[in-house]
Amino acid sequence: MIWWHAVLIAIAGVWAGMINTVVGSGTLVTFPVLVALGYPPVTATTSNAIGLAPGSVSGAIGYRHELRGHGRVLLSFLPASVIGAVVGTILLLSLPPDAFETIVPVLIVLALVLVLVQPKVSAWVTRRRQRAGVDGADGGSMSAKGAVGLVAAIFLIGIYGGYFTAAQGVMLMAVMGILMTLPLQTLNGIKNVLSAAVNIVAGTIYAFVAPISWPVVALLAVGSVIGGQLGAKIGRKLPPRVLRAVIVVVGAAAAVQLVVQQL
Repeated sequence: MIWWHAVLIAIAGVWAGMINTVVGSGTLVTFPVLVALGYPPVTATTSNAIGLAPGSVSGAIGYRHELRGHGRVLLSFLPASVIGAVVGTILLLSLPPDAFETIVPVLIVLALVLVLVQPKVSAWVTRRRQRAGVDGADGGSMSAKGAVGLVAAIFLIGIYGGYFTAAQGVMLMAVMGILMTLPLQTLNGIKNVLSAAVNIVAGTIYAFVAPISWPVVALLAVGSVIGGQLGAKIGRKLPPRVLRAVIVVVGAAAAVQLVVQQL
């Protein structure tokens, strides 16, 4: 590996770690870099999944304070993310490379719309619960149908994350923000844990059955861990409106970039 390639990959890893922690679209930094440097798309995808997993864990640890008292919520969501990640890795290894990526821009645009309308929807849900006399002290309770719908959405996002990983954080923030009324920073912490689970599961499978560039993995791992901690410090200090704006900007950039890649 040429030295400047290594420097560029490491820098991309730091930036991806920061973005993944704050909102989730870090793959859209590292994936184009790896492809531009000559790595095959599948190798770039699988190496990303493994290399960025430590950064996802680092970012999740950075949000540990916001996650206190929400262990049961995480445990109820993790199986859906894990199983979805397994399905996504199977799709990547068995379907044509372009089969899933063609609908990714549509999914990201949908997620951005959900992020934009989330405050009004959450306020409406809160008013409805108050009129019904529902205790919303924990800020995250929902109906049985809402819980089933949320778990199903997390499962589908896990499939997507296991296949390509880019912008899964945007989608998680969108669906959780609409169906739950927890503070945005707490949702961001939950998003980081679920994204980390998807990356770990997918990366573990890829390590055994998919083409991997281990030097790339090592560089991304070191960079993303550093970026994950930086992102946690930045993200935790952002007010909800600013954090939501970051989500929309990064998500829109992701959609545009993926459309351009399809042309």
